[in-house]
Order: sequence, then C-alpha cells, then structure tokens
Amino acid sequence: MSSNLDQIREQQKDIWDRFSAGWKKWDALVLGWLAPFGDAMIRQAKLRDGDNVLDVAAGTGEPGLSVAARIPNGRVTVTDLSERMLQVAAENARHRGISNFTTQTCDAGALPFADRSFDAVLCRFGFMFFPDVGAAARQFARVAKPGARICTAVWSGPEKNPWATTIMATIARHVTLPAPVPGAPGLFRCAAGGMMSAAFADAGLRDVDEQEISTMMVHETPERYWTFMTEIAAPVVAGLAQADAATRETIKNEVIDLARQSMRANKVELRATATIVTGTRD
Repeated sequence: MSSNLDQIREQQKDIWDRFSAGWKKWDALVLGWLAPFGDAMIRQAKLRDGDNVLDVAAGTGEPGLSVAARIPNGRVTVTDLSERMLQVAAENARHRGISNFTTQTCDAGALPFADRSFDAVLCRFGFMFFPDVGAAARQFARVAKPGARICTAVWSGPEKNPWATTIMATIARHVTLPAPVPGAPGLFRCAAGGMMSAAFADAGLRDVDEQEISTMMVHETPERYWTFMTEIAAPVVAGLAQADAATRETIKNEVIDLARQSMRANKVELRATATIVTGTRD
C-alpha cells in the first residue's frame, strides 16, 4: 500500500511540475475565478492579525497570498508537492510586495512542522489529489493549535461544474477513457456529501461544517476557454492525447460550440461549485 501511495505522490508531483507554466500564464484568470472560494475559507478561518497560518497544496500561492496581505503582522507558510508551482508563488509574493510569506516543498501527508504550530490551516482544492485523504486530515489536525480552524474547499459533483464537464464530457464522447479507479485522485473524488466532514471528524476535529457555494468561470471567447483548459488541465490533455488529429479537431469544434451556447453579455460563463468544509481543533 505504501509503495502505491508513493507512486501516486510522484505522479501528482510530475503532473503539477509539467503544468506549472500553464498555471503561471493563466494565474490572473484563475486568481479571479477561484477568489470566492478562498474568500469563503478565509472568513471561516476567523483569522486575526499576528496569526501563523499554513496553506497546504497552495500551488501558485492562493489563498495564502491573500491571507498574508490581510494579516501584515502574521506569518503565512504555503506548501506544495511541486517546487515549480511554489516558484511561481514566491514570484507572486515579490510582485505584490508581500514579505510575511514563505514556501515549503512537502507532502500533505507528512507535513514537516511541529505539533500545534498554526493558528489556522487552509487547503483549497488539494484534498482531491492527495494519495491518502485521511492521513492528510490527521496531519492538518496535528499541526494546528488547540482552537485553530481547519478549512478546505473541494469540488462538488460534475453536474454542478460545467466549467470542467463541458470539455471532459465532449472528449469522453469521442475517446475511450480508462475507467476511474475508485478512490484514486481526481477532480470530483471528494464530491460525495459528507465525505470530507467524516474525514475531518475522524481526524479529531469538532464543529465540522459544510457549505456549498458557486461562482462563474468567465472567458472573453469560446476559443479562450478551449485554450485555457488545454493548457492547465491534465485530464484534458491526457484525453486529447488518445485522439487522432481529425478527432481532436472535432472535439475542439464541439467544445467551442458548447461554450458559445453558454455566453451571456458576450462572454462565456460556466458555473463552478465547491463545498467549503471547516472544523476546529480541540
């Protein structure tokens, strides 16, 4: 089992390293699109200036950067498996003049921090990709101080997330994709109602709460949506790699047409829905 988890971990690291350039290119768009989820987590965390905050699987730096800006007398540490993603996070901190911010390459299931170190622990869209969800939740609880709040966001079901299914369902109509392995890392792995609440409760957290919120992914054109998804989404790239040139062109045309049908006020608007889960460390 341990070797299997190690293999998953290395696969995840490789994926995020390879896609770091795409995430850097589209960072401004992602920043705006995902901000409502990060903001909801920050509200739930009930932060105070001077707090020591951990943001796990932060990628290019959010919501840790926003937290650092709000608590100038506090400290924020962001972690990720991908050193290349964290390099982008450090660049973003420098560009925004944020100095109370550090990065640490590490595995969410083996955090290199002392027990009871942090006043809050955040993780936006990371749990779906962790090799062992329960182990990560226990690590979050371990490094949190008594009374600290632990907050995460995970994607809700595919039917509530056309930003992803518009392209992935189209690919699946034309390409035979491998059946997902139950429990394997994936976008909607943590979508089942109560799954993350149970993981938090099993980790010893109390007052666990779930709330669902939605926002829109907005693109200037349908073509821009296609380019974005083919540059940042590993499952999209993997699916398209199974198609020949003619099939890829067919998929592209169908996706662009579907995105065009989602236009409002001359912009593509695709719904994105996530569940915000919060628990408190005893």
